[in-house]
Amino acid sequence: MPDFLIAFLADGLSGASAGQIVLYTLITTHVTIAAVTIFLHRCQAHRALDLHPIASHFFRFWLWLTTGMVTREWAAVHRKHHARVETDDDPHSPRRWGLRKVLFEGAELYRREAANAETLQRFGQGTPDDWIERKLYSRRPELGVALLLVADLALFGLAGLAVWGVQMLWIPFWAAGVVNGLGHAKGYRNFDCRDASTNLVPWGVLIGGEELHNNHHTYPSSARLSVRWFEFDIGWAYIRILSLLRLARVRRVAPRPRFVPARPVIDLATVQAVIVHRYDLMAHYARSLRRACRQEAQRLAALPEGRLVASARRWLHRDTAQWTEQHRARGAEIFEVSETLRKLVEMRDELAALWERSNLSREQLIAHLQQWCHRAESSGIAALRDVSLRLRSYAG
Repeated sequence: MPDFLIAFLADGLSGASAGQIVLYTLITTHVTIAAVTIFLHRCQAHRALDLHPIASHFFRFWLWLTTGMVTREWAAVHRKHHARVETDDDPHSPRRWGLRKVLFEGAELYRREAANAETLQRFGQGTPDDWIERKLYSRRPELGVALLLVADLALFGLAGLAVWGVQMLWIPFWAAGVVNGLGHAKGYRNFDCRDASTNLVPWGVLIGGEELHNNHHTYPSSARLSVRWFEFDIGWAYIRILSLLRLARVRRVAPRPRFVPARPVIDLATVQAVIVHRYDLMAHYARSLRRACRQEAQRLAALPEGRLVASARRWLHRDTAQWTEQHRARGAEIFEVSETLRKLVEMRDELAALWERSNLSREQLIAHLQQWCHRAESSGIAALRDVSLRLRSYAG
């Protein structure tokens, strides 16, 4: 074999060192993650931002080159996931398929659903449909990843094959597997939304901010996935940079609560502010209930029920619709010894039901909320008074 061919297979055209090859791989896979979270997810699937045609087409080209994913298919499958979350129609719920299958075969589940014509017809509207999309990106998705393989081999020789393998596995594992799998099974929850979504870690860097999955399921149309002061969403940082360069325009972000002095009387402005900030209110309620649970456990420590109350801190604050039969049985025992916890759970359910009752007029909604606050503040329970004060203090 000629020396120049041996040298090419060993080093490629770049002659890059092992460290430089690793750096190249990390940079290119991170750009791919950024393209998925900014373009496919936040822009196309949820319309949380608009992208300048230059930025939009760069992301489309890059995803065609590094993943072969079709925009319409990805957006349709993801929209169906939100519409059918945790049901038998969810394309990739661990509750339906099992965590192991979603974690290691998430890409197969995605491809299976992407082949469903009904899913594409119902959930795939509004995605790019121009000439290059029809003639190249959607029609020949395999061509992009083949060109990337050629480029990697040319740059790094045989090592380029390993680089290409990592690039091909990066999104299927991290996005289709980890986010869709672990993001519905492990981690912490800021909000008790009606699904099992979790935040994997508070710093969304490795997967472009998608680690903050519970935040996203609570506010799916928000361009920013971080909601608490200690959370960091690198995808949002990139969006802010694109906005400064006039390459992006943010349409919606999750509301951050602002407060005014507590209103003495509930009015329409209060109701509107509470509805806007209802997830924040219920998250605050959950924290108050956990504190009350700890205090009741200390009060009942000498009784057999004290340990039961202490263990309930892990689940008592959840929506009762999500309680298991075991939780309901334990809850009945707890309510026998703690009127405080019974009242807190009962009034939590009443409050959550208020904005779900679409048959109420404005006047009825105001009256119900005023009555709830009156009962809370006259209950003698500090946690209820605290929630009522916060409720009456939200700014519109």
